[in-house]
Amino acid sequence: MKNSPVGGRAHPGRALRSVDLARSAGVSTQQIRNYEDAGVLPPVPRSESGYRRFDEGHRDALLTYRALARGYGPDRARAVMRAVHADDVALALSLLDAGHAALHEQRRDMLAVGDALAAVAGEDPDHTRAGVPRGGLRIGEVAARLGVRTSALRVWEKAGLLTPVREPGTGYRWFGPEEVRDARVIRMLRQGGYRLPRIARVLDGLRRTGSAEALREAVAERGRELSLRSRAMLAGAGGLHDYLAGRDGERADPGDAPDTGDAPDTGAVTDMTDTADTGVAAGAADTGARAAPPG
Repeated sequence: MKNSPVGGRAHPGRALRSVDLARSAGVSTQQIRNYEDAGVLPPVPRSESGYRRFDEGHRDALLTYRALARGYGPDRARAVMRAVHADDVALALSLLDAGHAALHEQRRDMLAVGDALAAVAGEDPDHTRAGVPRGGLRIGEVAARLGVRTSALRVWEKAGLLTPVREPGTGYRWFGPEEVRDARVIRMLRQGGYRLPRIARVLDGLRRTGSAEALREAVAERGRELSLRSRAMLAGAGGLHDYLAGRDGERADPGDAPDTGDAPDTGAVTDMTDTADTGVAAGAADTGARAAPPG
């Protein structure tokens, strides 16, 4: 098996210290202890004097976890590594499957949000006003229309995304047609996973130009973010594959290897593999062997 940053235990006999593992992953030695406690690392033997005895397998487990965490998040990555070290590979793989399914749903939500936002941005202002009383709507009425809590509207207001009119004396909030529209846009963007600073830029473009260009760019940016995460998931899954292959290789009993009998030696197999890609060359070699005169 080839050595790779997240490969299997290529050199299990090599002794490593906590600081060696920490340096390989760019973390602190305390974090290494945390990973050990969390089950991210396989069991760590102790010397007679009580010192931890790490090896290349622990380093590979650490780097595998770090690769998984970049794509699947630390919580799922920890659960995957714990399952692997409990010899429940099926559970580990099901956790990866669930992560990919969740990402797929986020991508579908993004596309749905993009369509909905385009429809909201393209609405006739007169139509929007027709659905809102002349005096506006109270915060509870807006929350009921959008299916959100009033506390969410207050958070959006505090972030500068909404500016409802305040009633003199009582301080009650009144939302006009534009504020109701903006609240709808915010709700859809939040459901699509957008952060408040990004939403602020979208609303600014929408208010200044009335164009949906900012909305389209926001959806495109979200798509790029999801694609980057998808690639990180692929890298993490590939690292886990290598780690599992390394563990399987360690556990294989040489006595269980199949009897090869009179099979060709390694060199002959390698030559056949090398010529398989060329097609014509392989065929020529075969033809030549058949055409040779008998001894």
